[in-house]
Amino acid sequence: MGKKEVIHIENVSKFYTAESHTVKALDLISLSVYSNDYIAIMGPSGSGKSTLMNVIGCLDSFDSGSYLLNGTDVKGLGEDALAQVRNREIGFVFQSFNLLPGYTALENVELPLIYAGVSFRARRLKAMEMLERVKLLDRADHLPDQLSGGQRQRVALARALVNSPSIILADEPTGNLDSATSNEIMSIFEQLYKDCCTIIVVTHEPDIARCARKVICLKDGRIERTYEQEVGL
Repeated sequence: MGKKEVIHIENVSKFYTAESHTVKALDLISLSVYSNDYIAIMGPSGSGKSTLMNVIGCLDSFDSGSYLLNGTDVKGLGEDALAQVRNREIGFVFQSFNLLPGYTALENVELPLIYAGVSFRARRLKAMEMLERVKLLDRADHLPDQLSGGQRQRVALARALVNSPSIILADEPTGNLDSATSNEIMSIFEQLYKDCCTIIVVTHEPDIARCARKVICLKDGRIERTYEQEVGL
């Protein structure tokens, strides 16, 4: 049986108006992502990779084209519906971690389950399971400022996984980490890939892109080239 298509983007364009002129951030982008793909989106500053990430993550709208996420046409959905799609389909990992400072690691991981209406006992058990998966259960009661950068990113990963999303979307996930900690985080991504997760990493770092099985290179809002690569680990 072939892989399931989880993302289908066709001829998507996105414009920004800056003072007296219009900037085309995305220019007729078309791509497909399938279950258990591991994709890196690369490009220099201003290439459109952050805009594309925001469109894929349903964090930003687009001006033309179509986007199906697991068969759902996201164009025209209201904010509440988009929030439900994001919470159900996508696990986000950000460079800045985006953890709530007054919440423990466990409470941060629980948040998507609270929004999904999961009961206290069920969400606590699931959050503990995810912290154990990223080898951080012993830090469950620690606040973010009591954790190292790598530990905070692992909490963010556990939070991204807790709703069993179809896609993990990571924006420069090692950008604030040293090389040793970056390798640790990317090893977790590799294990997630082996566990059949679908992973999209937005990065400008070649070392991070080399972990992916497919690389999409952007330039001036367009896909300049796409290639697959073997990864030896």
